Amino acid sequence: MPEKGATLASIAPHQVTDPESGKQFPVLAALVDKQVKSLNYQVFNPHIIEFIGFNHTEGRRVYIRSLSFLLQRAVRKLFPDDILKINHSLPSGYYCKFRARRISDDEIRALREEMRRLVDADLPFTEKTIPSGEAVELFRSQKQALKANLIESIGSFFTTVNCLDGVTDNFYGPMVPSTGYLKVFDLMPYHHGFCLQYPSSEDPSHTIPRQKQVKLNETLKDYGKWCKTTGVVSVAALNKRLMESRAVELINLCEARQERAYAALADKIYADRERIRIVFIAGPSSSGKTSSSLRLAQQCKVLGLNPKVIELDNYFVSRELTPRDSKGEYDFEALEAMDLKLLGEHLNSLLAGEQVEVPRYDFKLGRPFFEGDTLRLEQDDILIMEGIHALDPKMVPTVDQSRIFRVYASALTSLKLDENCCISTTDNRLLRRMVRDNRVRGISPEQTILRWPSVRRGESRHIFPFQENADAQFNTALLYELPLLRYYAEPLLRRINPTSDAYPEALRLLRFLEFITPLQPSEIESIPPTSILREFIGGQTL
Repeated sequence: MPEKGATLASIAPHQVTDPESGKQFPVLAALVDKQVKSLNYQVFNPHIIEFIGFNHTEGRRVYIRSLSFLLQRAVRKLFPDDILKINHSLPSGYYCKFRARRISDDEIRALREEMRRLVDADLPFTEKTIPSGEAVELFRSQKQALKANLIESIGSFFTTVNCLDGVTDNFYGPMVPSTGYLKVFDLMPYHHGFCLQYPSSEDPSHTIPRQKQVKLNETLKDYGKWCKTTGVVSVAALNKRLMESRAVELINLCEARQERAYAALADKIYADRERIRIVFIAGPSSSGKTSSSLRLAQQCKVLGLNPKVIELDNYFVSRELTPRDSKGEYDFEALEAMDLKLLGEHLNSLLAGEQVEVPRYDFKLGRPFFEGDTLRLEQDDILIMEGIHALDPKMVPTVDQSRIFRVYASALTSLKLDENCCISTTDNRLLRRMVRDNRVRGISPEQTILRWPSVRRGESRHIFPFQENADAQFNTALLYELPLLRYYAEPLLRRINPTSDAYPEALRLLRFLEFITPLQPSEIESIPPTSILREFIGGQTL
């Protein structure tokens, strides 16, 4: 037994072994009674302690959070008159830029060198709790208005802040003990700023391979401009709008914009209707693919087209033919889990004006069946199909690709918590899925959280690598959805038992939702029945 008051660092092993891969990872933090704690945490009473490394989701968050503070410290040292904004996530890391100007390649190199110097100095990360009024004054003096506004909007008496080398900031969670832990990172010039690259989850000794997602960046940039136009660029601004009883106004504005975006997408398809006969829609879990296909179909009808919507899931192979993963379990997300031969034949037949009998898949029995459902594409018909592999060129290689229009749909929020922290698109989708799973599928919030890492691995393999193949990217995020999701998700998260493996994630999400002002039932009633969010909370009429 350690002495009372001993730090976790003093009793931690140097490495932990990943239970799945058998690989060893340096210890970064610990779960103390299922709650994430820094290795500086002192132990006074008996606890259940699990040390974690970069192989653990919470370990990765601790590392990336600390690395972000390291970057901010380097910026304050080299460019004290500039304000760094960590804008949003990219496939290779975080997109960062100065508020008022473009950063040069030479300045990026200087930042990288300063960060490495701070790592070599092995400086300690610490935290302290101060009166919230003092924190607001501090952050205003540092020209961090979003951070100051957020603290004011929460209304708490005290605020916990992080400290490094004489600099005070706020990153809302545990850090590694010192800068010496942060040896793996890089800065890559990107757009008007740079990408802060952190270790790959596959190989933490190297950063994530460099990827440029031009279309994704343009979609986020466009949405960010619109948010700026509305005056809602941060959680604090969103909270203020709700506290002023302007929620219904915001809901109507968001829904009108999204309807206009579906109409613009339909216009693009209609303008090229002689060539485009098939529309594929893909996107990660809970991105609103189903609602998007139905709303796009609606807008196509307005223009005189006759859309026919089919789910690609109807083309799954029989259960016994489904490939298995490394654990010997069925891999339903593998491309080979689909009957690609039949799908290709059917699409070619439809493009040739022939009639096909469309299968339906029985997920309980694990096999496709035919009930005489036939389909033919007439003069003004257009086929809309949605599924996770819709952007993968290997899905229908025998079909004339020029006849296919591909759409990538995802909830790409650009809302910021403050200058350092952007809202995670992944968290947004997880909350959506949790609410829908509990309402429609009878899946508990605990089960949704525990399954989420597997879902994310499937997305990384089968969806994200093909985003740039899309002819159009559609953003399904809505500014008011986090206040809506807090109303539904918070009571679900509170049901998760502290002994559950899902508890650390539930606790993190609950702490995040505390920053958000929830919608009221009367405001929720104003959400139209055709809204994408009705797919998750119920009441959709599409």
